[in-house]
Amino acid sequence: MDNTYKSAGVDIDAGDETVTRIKKFAKSTFNKNVLSDIGFFGAFYNLNLSEYSDPVLVSSVDGVGTKLKIAFIMNTHNTVGQDLVNHCVNDIAVCGAQPLFFLDYLAFEKLNTDVASSIIEGFSVACKENGCALIGGETAEMPGFYNEKEYDMSGTIVGIVDKKNIIGGKSIKKGDILIGFKSNGLHTNGYSLARKVLLSKFKPEEKIPELNSTLGKELLRVHKSYLKLINALREKVEVKGLSHITGGGIVGNTIRILPKGLTLKILWDSWNVLPIFNLIQKTGKIPDEEMRKVFNLGIGLISIVSEENQNEVIKIASKLGEKSYLIGKVE
Repeated sequence: MDNTYKSAGVDIDAGDETVTRIKKFAKSTFNKNVLSDIGFFGAFYNLNLSEYSDPVLVSSVDGVGTKLKIAFIMNTHNTVGQDLVNHCVNDIAVCGAQPLFFLDYLAFEKLNTDVASSIIEGFSVACKENGCALIGGETAEMPGFYNEKEYDMSGTIVGIVDKKNIIGGKSIKKGDILIGFKSNGLHTNGYSLARKVLLSKFKPEEKIPELNSTLGKELLRVHKSYLKLINALREKVEVKGLSHITGGGIVGNTIRILPKGLTLKILWDSWNVLPIFNLIQKTGKIPDEEMRKVFNLGIGLISIVSEENQNEVIKIASKLGEKSYLIGKVE
């Protein structure tokens, strides 16, 4: 047998085919600021700073975690692509930034061009929805490193904000209120515990009456982007702080933006916990404290505003079809 790269598990031709197939998805997200084509050694973005007095670049990098295991089981790969972009967008949007461009990293045990194309199509859908460009990435084939037919991914996003418009939480004070906005399920956090609990009792293709869905479909619900809502809120009211509810839950994420000496009073019964979380808790006999630490429990974003702006925030959210709840106060 010849000692070739392909015999060692790396197929360069498959990589070239993947690049060719994904170009159309990436190009569909391009705008006038993108100067490069997919396939160059680097991606070029012509940054127009004329609209900013003191521009600051804001970046974030993240992954999808073990939600990928559900994608493998269901053989559905476009939704996790959307998850990754939306998660990254939210992480910089809560700082006040507008996304400019996104880059991805995909690593396969053995490159499957159909799967890679599906993932990147998901990237392109979410990039277009969030107004950012998918300008580059890396696809690696790593035989012997990952399990067969599995992959991992990460994404990097870069956005921009005028320094005076950064949302940093410095003006938050005692008496300010927390308004929570509905999530779309687990988003991309808590899947290790959810899988351990649920897959020991239910099959992914099993229809669960209280979910009105199969378990697999429910667990692949796309992580919501809150960019449009955040922009709408900032146009009309003073948003003192924003919290993207990811790993660590409502308290763990929101406490990060409070000035020293302040804490949170969460009204845990003030919103309807989504059925998927009730199913996880009931099936695994998980205490409330652990659920609150691991999951978003149906709240994907929190805004901190003065009490006088409460009604306006709820009104703005309602116009965008976003469900909101008064979920607590700053103490």
